[in-house]
Amino acid sequence: MTAIALTIAGSDSGGGAGIQADLKTFSALGVYGASVLTALTAQNTHGVSAIHDVPPAFVRAQMDAVLGDLAVNAVKIGMLSQPDVIRAVAEGLDAHGMQAVVLDPVMVAASGDPLLVPEAVAVIIEHLLPRAALITPNLPEAARMLETSVAEGREAMRDQAQALLRLGARAVLLKGGHGGGPASEDCLLTGDGAETWLSAPRHETRNTHGTGCTLSSAITAGLARGLPLAEAVAAGKAYVTAAIRSSDRLTIGSGHGPVHHFHAFWGASA
Repeated sequence: MTAIALTIAGSDSGGGAGIQADLKTFSALGVYGASVLTALTAQNTHGVSAIHDVPPAFVRAQMDAVLGDLAVNAVKIGMLSQPDVIRAVAEGLDAHGMQAVVLDPVMVAASGDPLLVPEAVAVIIEHLLPRAALITPNLPEAARMLETSVAEGREAMRDQAQALLRLGARAVLLKGGHGGGPASEDCLLTGDGAETWLSAPRHETRNTHGTGCTLSSAITAGLARGLPLAEAVAAGKAYVTAAIRSSDRLTIGSGHGPVHHFHAFWGASA
């Protein structure tokens, strides 16, 4: 059987994040990718200049078309900027019985541009956290969901991951890329109390656009291929780390460029 993953997210016209990053990641990891667009962005390596939301009914129509035909093994959810779109996605997941769902609660682009309206945060918590097998917030996103300050250090990260579990998440990968120190440390906490820390040395580069999208879609690809959650997370972390380390081989735009999704396939000069 062909492993199939579905991404439900926004489009990045610059190609570095969103739907484009997800499909590149699926392909690089040997998984067939399908897509449901929730928003269009006018975006490049410098930022987001405009957002056009897809109507909720059409988001649901895309879900029904894909999930009614393709044997989708895992779903990644990214940018959902409007409350009604979030509700439509939640209803679609229920209607098609999707369980292997990775939720990346995208709130702000790497450029600092907001990607969802403020009232959407509560709707994500109510309607999507309980439906996701894993959520993958970064430190600022976790703080926003919990209405608290950004965590600093392992103890604070563990506390916030536990708080997200109490909000209804079944498992949390709290990403430490926005933290300090020589290594980027992520905390994986599951509902049964298992705790795993994943660490990678930081690589100094400005080409980090799409890092969060890429990690969550890499984890989704692992789940689609049948990996247990902890193994899918570890494999996803290894993939995105290599993509960041290889990002300076690319020359894309004049701002924050993308990570290198095809680092294992393209030549050393590309």
